[in-house]
Amino acid sequence: MSFLDGFTDKAYALMRIFVGLFFVQHGTMKLFNWPAEFPYELNAMSYAAGGIELVFGIAIAIGLFTRVSAFLSSGMAAVGYWMVHGLNDFFPINNGGELIAIFCFVFLYVACRGAGIWSVDSMMAKSDDS
Repeated sequence: MSFLDGFTDKAYALMRIFVGLFFVQHGTMKLFNWPAEFPYELNAMSYAAGGIELVFGIAIAIGLFTRVSAFLSSGMAAVGYWMVHGLNDFFPINNGGELIAIFCFVFLYVACRGAGIWSVDSMMAKSDDS
């Protein structure tokens, strides 16, 4: 499907933006009960996770300090997976952890690849070149 080759950078940017925004929703749900009510009682770990999801999700979506934000988000997702889901069953399909596992690996990829186009990081790099 070589006709899609020209869209690689745009598709990556859209993935980074939307996955970051989806991550933000998890933070706003935990911290503000919006756009849906968080169904569990919050503890210190939940508040920390919500803060990471909110702040780093926004940073990833806009492409600001993208590598660091994505790396820390990936680590938080890995810890969250094993502390909340992985103890119940090994397989994500059985323990309800598919989404957090996907966040973990997508953010690991973003941390390795960087912000790409349509990002604050790329705009700052261009201004440094001037």
